[in-house]
Amino acid sequence: MKLKDLLQGLPVLSATADLEMEISAVSYDSRATRPGDLFVAMTGFAVDGHTFIPKAIAAGAAAVLCEKIPGGDVPYVQVADSRRALAVVGANWFGHPAEEMTMVAVTGTNGKTSSTYLLKFVLEQTGAKVGLIGTNQNMIGDEVIPTERTTPESFEVQRLFAQMRDAGCTHVVMETSSHALCLDRVYGVKYAVGIFTNLTQDHLDFHHTMKEYCDAKAILFRNCAVGVCNADDPWTDRLLAEATCEKRFYGVKNKADLRAETAELAADHIAFTAVTDTERVPVRVNIPGGFMVYNTLDVLLAAQALGISLGKSAEALARVAQVKGRVEVVPTPGKDYTVLIDYAHSPDGLENVLSSVKGFAKGRTIALFGCGGDRDRTKRPKMGAIAAEIADFVVVTTDNPRTEQPADIIADILPGMEGSTTPYVVIEDRVEAIHWAMDHAAAGDVIVLCGKGHETYQEINHVKHHMDEREIVAAYLRD
Repeated sequence: MKLKDLLQGLPVLSATADLEMEISAVSYDSRATRPGDLFVAMTGFAVDGHTFIPKAIAAGAAAVLCEKIPGGDVPYVQVADSRRALAVVGANWFGHPAEEMTMVAVTGTNGKTSSTYLLKFVLEQTGAKVGLIGTNQNMIGDEVIPTERTTPESFEVQRLFAQMRDAGCTHVVMETSSHALCLDRVYGVKYAVGIFTNLTQDHLDFHHTMKEYCDAKAILFRNCAVGVCNADDPWTDRLLAEATCEKRFYGVKNKADLRAETAELAADHIAFTAVTDTERVPVRVNIPGGFMVYNTLDVLLAAQALGISLGKSAEALARVAQVKGRVEVVPTPGKDYTVLIDYAHSPDGLENVLSSVKGFAKGRTIALFGCGGDRDRTKRPKMGAIAAEIADFVVVTTDNPRTEQPADIIADILPGMEGSTTPYVVIEDRVEAIHWAMDHAAAGDVIVLCGKGHETYQEINHVKHHMDEREIVAAYLRD
């Protein structure tokens, strides 16, 4: 593709590169740059891609797209924002695939994965072919594509869109993180529907304040046609303050376009009546947890915005299977206790899952959790306090320590448990901690393995070591 075609729609400040030159590929990592590439130098929050321009040129880059004019005789195109430029270039390179499909984005602290899976299922049951981009995995229909983060870099997002379009997808449902929105990984994408689940403390190591975190999420609602938002969340008003979309609301407590009434929470399902001004539709989803009421309401309202009736959505949801790592039941044949796996890794997520389990557990609720290293330290004692307040027994252990010492992370958690009468143990090794919890479980107890969810690894010093909690439980039962 000619360089001038790659730059379509992109304001150019200055250029020395020949705009008629052919570009063989686009790269933004100098280690992957090949002869003939356009190298995009991005100013990141961790590293500045401009420092790698010499390496990219040495590797054969034909030209550089940058914010800062490079020294020497380097063919360049200067733009005001190279992150946004990469998104525009990606859309041009792949032929604007998002414009050929119906796009839906889900943002919020908790519930994104469950909501995307439920909506994908509803859409597929009504005849659509759906691409999914999410925390657990990316999917094209039934084909699974592993993923490293919730929303990939913008060029990879456009590559995924192109794969989905070429595979015949009619819809794309994607989790859209606050990082992705404020780092322009989805810049230029126009969504038919944007969904907001909730906002609670998370990622303050990156956003610094809850207001900044909220404002990052709010970007979505200036880039969608219909916004489906939680009427019960205290951050919704700020989130929508500068929204340009049509606004629709769901909720349980406050006035909303779609409400849940007569909710029933059981150990293996939720059920409620979905109520609008003109309809009352019974809904059942075979996934436990009070928070699933909200995750189901947002899906029902989003599907309605996409032209699917409440009745048809409810019929589909009654057939949906459990979502991996979200209140997931782990088989424990021959045992009279239950083991659940959940991705809860924030104060609100931990409170949600433990409160839900407490509501249906016949015996004790046993919480096993840790906190991630190199992340917001202020939430650690809060999670300790929540676990001690709700659970009947707590096992404090590791999550992904990353570059921190596990003992230091645990030391940050324990002050939150001071003054509580809830018994607890500290077992640093997570595998040993799971074994201990299983050894000490009694009839009717529910062990909740919190934090890892869908993950099948533990990250220590930048290395991911295989760790699948389903395998750990199964192997210990066999042995």
